[in-house]
Amino acid sequence: MGVWFVTGAARGLGAAVTREALGRGHRVVATARDVAAVVRAYPERPAGLLAVRADVTDAGELAGAVEAGVAEFGRIDVVVCNAGYGLVGAVEETSDKAVRELFDVNVFGVLNTLRATLPTLRAQRSGHVLNIGSVGGFATAPAVGLYGASKFAVEGISEALHAELAPLGIRVTIVEPGGFRTDFLNGSSIRIEPASIGDYAVGAGPVREALAQVDGRQPGDPVKAARAIVDVTEAAEPPLRLQLGADAVERVEAKLDLVRRELDQWRQVALSTDLV
Repeated sequence: MGVWFVTGAARGLGAAVTREALGRGHRVVATARDVAAVVRAYPERPAGLLAVRADVTDAGELAGAVEAGVAEFGRIDVVVCNAGYGLVGAVEETSDKAVRELFDVNVFGVLNTLRATLPTLRAQRSGHVLNIGSVGGFATAPAVGLYGASKFAVEGISEALHAELAPLGIRVTIVEPGGFRTDFLNGSSIRIEPASIGDYAVGAGPVREALAQVDGRQPGDPVKAARAIVDVTEAAEPPLRLQLGADAVERVEAKLDLVRRELDQWRQVALSTDLV
């Protein structure tokens, strides 16, 4: 059995993955900003669980969490970069402060986690990195463009990381969930910028309204998602991208169709710009 290092393990998808991994006999270093919340999330005190405080914006805390995990379990086999939150607002409406705080967690938090854990995986010449992205990091939408941008960044980082780590025996998978019935939309994991520019009522307004109404009615089952995520670490050849949910598949297919259609339509313009 392996050792998992999970950020944002106190609730939502991170907690579901932690429970699934523990249920299969893995050991888990479960981290969050509030270690007491991690402890409360697992009142049964399962064997193999090590709860450690680690704010992903604090490189020192992450290094300490990795040190504690290796001291307790001897190694790390799977890293789950799950900590993150959502942001709602049209691009122009969203403040610089809100965007920078978002990227500090969703992007730099992933980088901090990787810098803390990869030395252990590299020394082992084995391991699997699971970066929890979003279908919104592949095909974004009005009112969630900056959240999508943070997840697009995770996609770019992960694509490069995949190629960089493959020669070292370390695998990388980007998980792209659709809407799952967690607490993500109930205010604990999402921030909403005021709708301050009337012109965006048509473009961004419907998405704002839909997000407010869908909380608690998302189609995805987080237990099944966690099962799929743990399953992918057992695959002989895991994918670079793993979509979760019928809604995620639909959005990815629509984006691929659009890109292919426009590529074909504008192919001659693209090719005409080469030196001949």
